[in-house]
Amino acid sequence: MEKIDFKKTLAAYQAKHSQFDIIEVPPLQYLMVDGHGDPNTSKEFSDAVEALYPVAYKLKFMSKLELGRDYVVPPLEGLWWARDMEVFTTARDKSHWDWTMMVMTPEWITQAMFSSAKGIVAEKGALSSLDKLRLELLEEGKSVQTLHVGSYDDEGLVLDRLHDEFIPNNGLKMVKKHHEIYLSDFRKVSPDKLRTILRQPVI
Repeated sequence: MEKIDFKKTLAAYQAKHSQFDIIEVPPLQYLMVDGHGDPNTSKEFSDAVEALYPVAYKLKFMSKLELGRDYVVPPLEGLWWARDMEVFTTARDKSHWDWTMMVMTPEWITQAMFSSAKGIVAEKGALSSLDKLRLELLEEGKSVQTLHVGSYDDEGLVLDRLHDEFIPNNGLKMVKKHHEIYLSDFRKVSPDKLRTILRQPVI
């Protein structure tokens, strides 16, 4: 049975360091949990991530056993925004950030499979954010993205270049929410070597 790795098959999971690329992101399906606050200190954030992965892996095994379709569970992703985007790009005041943490799920995973997987996970123990978890289609379309190598706290300068230089200089306008894809596991990789795709939908 072939195991699909979406990081290798989808352009949306490929980006180059120090280069902004305009790509077309297809509609993709995600497990999602919404929240607010500093991801470094918020229990709401850690609870959200804890709810995502058990269901993501349960769906992977259901897909393999029931449908004969295996895949690598994609990396953690996040949509980020704030009422005042200055606290996101410049001040980096994380206590004011809103977010949606996500794991991409193949299009052949149905709402019925999701409900079943969520129920099985719920039976194994209490996860406080499990009831907030949903399966939803995200449509971003035309987007600009780049690969950031380094600490999450060093993203501000890259975002300034993206928002204030590349996008307006190319006659584009930002729409929707800032999107990050975490290609590295921060628990195992030093901050200076973290690899993160930064994406901004545009029109």
